[in-house]
Amino acid sequence: MIDSASDTAPLADAHALEQDILALADAGDALDRSRARAAVAALLRLLETGAVRSARPTTDGWEAVAWVKRGILLAFKVGETRAFEPWVPGANPAFAGSGFDFADRDTLPLRPTSGGDDGVRIVPGGSSVRAGVFMGEGVVVMPPAYINVGAYVGAGSMVDSHALVGSCAQVGERVHLSAGAQLGGVLEPIGLRPVVIEDEVMVGANCGVFEGTLVRRRAVLAAGVQLTGSTMVVDLVHERTFRGSPGSPLTIPEGAVVVPGSRPAGGSFAAERGIHLHTPVIVKYRDSRTDAATALEDALR
Repeated sequence: MIDSASDTAPLADAHALEQDILALADAGDALDRSRARAAVAALLRLLETGAVRSARPTTDGWEAVAWVKRGILLAFKVGETRAFEPWVPGANPAFAGSGFDFADRDTLPLRPTSGGDDGVRIVPGGSSVRAGVFMGEGVVVMPPAYINVGAYVGAGSMVDSHALVGSCAQVGERVHLSAGAQLGGVLEPIGLRPVVIEDEVMVGANCGVFEGTLVRRRAVLAAGVQLTGSTMVVDLVHERTFRGSPGSPLTIPEGAVVVPGSRPAGGSFAAERGIHLHTPVIVKYRDSRTDAATALEDALR
């Protein structure tokens, strides 16, 4: 069993680790499993401290960090499935707070906490945070919620009940993921960008954000909005539309207030039956003086 995030373990050099993981991932039948397990443990530690990330901002958006994703996949490859018992005082801190039996790869235990020194709260009641997750100061996770390996949750953010932060998804600072919000994850293909939610975004209850969608800072997604790579978003303010394309996932503009909407389906058959398709609509933009709740309330009046 690897304790992936021992507080006393020295941090690896990211560049050297990158070269090591790329070599191990390409080793095939010659793979040194012991060396690979050590490299995986070092990578998870770097992810948990925020020293490396599975996605990073660029001049015009975000991109996946391929070597990090390959390292996470390596963790599955070299790990062994084993049963983990409920945590008890004095047991391995990697299982702290689990409270239930589970079985998983031994290279990917639960993420240990710092005992509250960083202000992170994982409220009891069935939540799980996997190893290799960064959680900034003051993050609150309400039960039951799940945060998968490679994800990043910035300082002051809340992950509410029944919310999912998928593998490698990126959540900025002071973000509210409301109850039932789902952020899709992606490990393969390696170069595919995960979902990114930038700073001060409010994601309403039962929203779904998938397929590499980028939600720019201070945007507001009203309850029930669903965003995928093929979703058309209509901007009523600037009279334009947004849609993702191959190699360029959907982007929601900064400060946009998005609510569920619909548009008529094409064809006479649909017209005769009044069939409409789900189409999120941008109804306004936040300004520097409005918080997310006020912007949404004004938009829905």
